[in-house]
Amino acid sequence: MQNQMTNLSLSDFAYHLPITTRWMDNDMYGHVNNVNYYSYFDTVINQFLIEKANFDPVTSEQIGFIVKSNCEYLRPVSYPEKLTGGFKVERIGNSSVDYIVGIFNNEERLSAIGQLRHVFVDRQSQKPMPIRGELLAALKSAM
Repeated sequence: MQNQMTNLSLSDFAYHLPITTRWMDNDMYGHVNNVNYYSYFDTVINQFLIEKANFDPVTSEQIGFIVKSNCEYLRPVSYPEKLTGGFKVERIGNSSVDYIVGIFNNEERLSAIGQLRHVFVDRQSQKPMPIRGELLAALKSAM
């Protein structure tokens, strides 16, 4: 059963990132294995945070934990296809944010769509803390 997200196009996303498939991404059936899509999602999200929010995964005061995720697989892709990850923010809470990440094939057809939730916590205490500053501004720009 398809939901409204499966009708999204690449232009519906605020941020785009090229993704190069790798030989090892293919499984024995000749297509990218489902576990790799979560790696693609993680790469797209973190690259957005690094580029747009000046996030430094090693030194930033706040870090994000993925606490919820799902993926709907729509059509297979295979190495050596070149993909594009589309990223947008669906909701911003006090310390959490919901993302939508689409993986598009080289014909800009949606191959998989993921919904993920980050909770931002203090690096030291690992307790939730409000999203603020450059991070909040970047996330708002991707809605």
